[in-house]
Amino acid sequence: MTQFIAFPSWISPEIIPGLPLRWYGLMYVVAFSFAYLLIRIQGRKGEISLDADQSLNLVLYCIVGLILGARLFSVLFYDGTLYYWTHPWMIFWPFQDGRFVGLPGMSYHGGLVGAIIGGYVFSKRYAFSFLALADTVGYAAPLGYTFGRLGNFINGELFGRVSTKPWAMIFPNAPSFSSNYAWVRTVADTLGLSYQNGAMVNLPRHPSQLYEALFEGIVLFLFLWFVIRPRRQKMSEGMGLAWYVIGYGSIRFVLEYFRAPDENLGYILALGKESDNIAIFQSFFNFSLGQLFCLAMILFGIIFALVLHRRKGVQNVHH
Repeated sequence: MTQFIAFPSWISPEIIPGLPLRWYGLMYVVAFSFAYLLIRIQGRKGEISLDADQSLNLVLYCIVGLILGARLFSVLFYDGTLYYWTHPWMIFWPFQDGRFVGLPGMSYHGGLVGAIIGGYVFSKRYAFSFLALADTVGYAAPLGYTFGRLGNFINGELFGRVSTKPWAMIFPNAPSFSSNYAWVRTVADTLGLSYQNGAMVNLPRHPSQLYEALFEGIVLFLFLWFVIRPRRQKMSEGMGLAWYVIGYGSIRFVLEYFRAPDENLGYILALGKESDNIAIFQSFFNFSLGQLFCLAMILFGIIFALVLHRRKGVQNVHH
């Protein structure tokens, strides 16, 4: 009996073979389209005074900021080398070895910063409350992650750590491990994988992209849309953003324990007794760069919420 799942052979990153049309890019289009529709729903319900054109412009401003921020964070913080620091003109160059590859490295946290800046620029240009806009986008954004992470899954990238769970999956492009290591033989023997001594073995991994699609996308969206958003009129402007930042940061922090840290970075802060192998989980006290960014998000969200709550209390006293 197979104790793991093979990555479906019929899944291809390209929509049409030979053409630079990939499912990952299409998923981004779908994600942005859903964000626009959810912003329009809030506008039609009178939760914010945004018409169709303004809603579209808001999404476009956030998209531009997101792409710029996501790419900059990826190459400057996650690349692990000084290449892009010394070759900044290559940051947005979409070709590699004569082939169109788009922008393969994108960072969520950089995208968040960029989208916030884009929303802020929009608020100043069109004279909207930035915090009200941030709440509106925050309620709409998480569902888009579902499609983004599905795009990562189709690409066979951002896979998780090695696992012996029956739903663990062998990704064709994942790095293999030498059977000279005892832990590799232990995992392979547990799963009944055949190998020769010294051979490289591709081990099953957590499909962490699907975990993220479910929890960072669907679950967070349902919580914000149906639990937090109905209280919008009773809360201070900006509380939706605070809940979004705290919610995403908390969920992503936990899921990072299942996701493989970047090989070129490893653990940024390793406080556990064992921290010599990023391919398997060893300690709750070994932290990736993504987790440190998530901790910063959670801390910011809590402080921001407390400031908003205190400011509302002061305003109520004055009234």
